[in-house]
Amino acid sequence: MSTTVPSVLFVCVHNAGRSQMAAAFLTHLTQGHLQVRSAGSTPADAVNPIVVEAMKEVGIDIAAEIPKVLTTEAVQASDVVITMGCGDACPIFPGKRYLNWQLDDPAGQGIDAVRPIRDDIEARVRALIAEILPALGQR
Repeated sequence: MSTTVPSVLFVCVHNAGRSQMAAAFLTHLTQGHLQVRSAGSTPADAVNPIVVEAMKEVGIDIAAEIPKVLTTEAVQASDVVITMGCGDACPIFPGKRYLNWQLDDPAGQGIDAVRPIRDDIEARVRALIAEILPALGQR
């Protein structure tokens, strides 16, 4: 069995909403069993405050997170790259697994519109965990 920790990179345009929620759920639910990164092709100045509020409702605080720029190194260092509307901005490397999650953008949305996006992301992250780490998916 390999001793390397699998790594997942979530990418969206601004790294202020969808990718931040996905990374936070994966980090929270796997408790360090995976290396988790998030980035944006054109990062915002701050995480969307409505997204921060929506995540607090489920007990996850992402208020201290800062949007990060997508780098080639981050993609190369990841086993799984999950894109969320970043289009062609995400570099493609052989040997990586790529998934594209079609999700509404929470930018400019109110809390009532962000909650279903958050819940959809959580369900997708749980399915990913069940696939990557079956023992954790059984919890």
